[in-house]
Amino acid sequence: MGEACLIFAPAASRALGDRIASSLGDSLAALEEREFEDGEHKARPLCSVRGADTFVVHSLYGDARQSANDKLVRLLFLVGALKDAGAARVTAVVPYLAYARKDRKSKPRDPVSTRYAAQLFEAVGTDRIVALDVHNLAAYQNAFRCCAEHLEAAPLFVRELMPVVGDEPLTVVSPDSGGIKRADEFRRRLCAATGRTVAFGFAEKHRSGGVVSGDGFAGDVDGRTVIIVDDLISTGTTMARVAAACRARGARRVYAVATHGLFAAAANSTLREDAFDRIFVTDSVPPIRVTDAALAAKIAQVGVAPLLAEAISRLHGHGSLVDLAEG
Repeated sequence: MGEACLIFAPAASRALGDRIASSLGDSLAALEEREFEDGEHKARPLCSVRGADTFVVHSLYGDARQSANDKLVRLLFLVGALKDAGAARVTAVVPYLAYARKDRKSKPRDPVSTRYAAQLFEAVGTDRIVALDVHNLAAYQNAFRCCAEHLEAAPLFVRELMPVVGDEPLTVVSPDSGGIKRADEFRRRLCAATGRTVAFGFAEKHRSGGVVSGDGFAGDVDGRTVIIVDDLISTGTTMARVAAACRARGARRVYAVATHGLFAAAANSTLREDAFDRIFVTDSVPPIRVTDAALAAKIAQVGVAPLLAEAISRLHGHGSLVDLAEG
């Protein structure tokens, strides 16, 4: 008899967890979460996990009730509780991984928060982590000593874009030099899906102290449909600057594609302008901070539950994620 496969999700990620479990024809395993009067908390499985292959789904974005720190600690403590209860393996399924952006020292005495977060996961006995479109794949893979699996939403976005772009001439644009590899891979997938040539471009960007600068731009966008590709949208400043640059150079339509839509700070005012025809994001982070009706009307959400469910199924069955990454 094979190991049981149990999927848990803390309350803050229960909606996504339910969709994943439903995609597998299953339901979430029972979990007790208790809040104490002083702000502390606990979580424990309400079923036996001894010898089971367990998965915990939790996306680590901050919201009005819990910060990213709160969610990280709750996830870590639940992983530890499952290990202590005898789970054979515990996999943390983290669609949005907090602290993945601070992966190097950009200034003297800077923290390397990605590595510190990885050490916390390892300290509680995490056997494997699964993340979706992390900021820097090499840094993510090098930070963890446990197995670090990586999934990409690009195939989902390409499928969503196909009926939208039609036969229009296309250009994929990276909003900065650091995202060139990601955007070019997206361009390759779009070429394969459409069976035609897709042009490529990139913009110059420098960030210091939260201030974004740089006016350089390379690529043919005149009379074309432009798809700006990034891993996430936070304040929207970078996306808005590149979209404006593309419009100024004659782009007919501009679409933004980003896996994680954080829409923080002034994103409601920054992204509502006419530079964007549509903004595509996944539901790894619900658009909870979007309050502007004009912006909300432009956002198209792509569901990641089937992708995560398939990854869980393959990992439980000791299968490969390679062709899954290829879409």
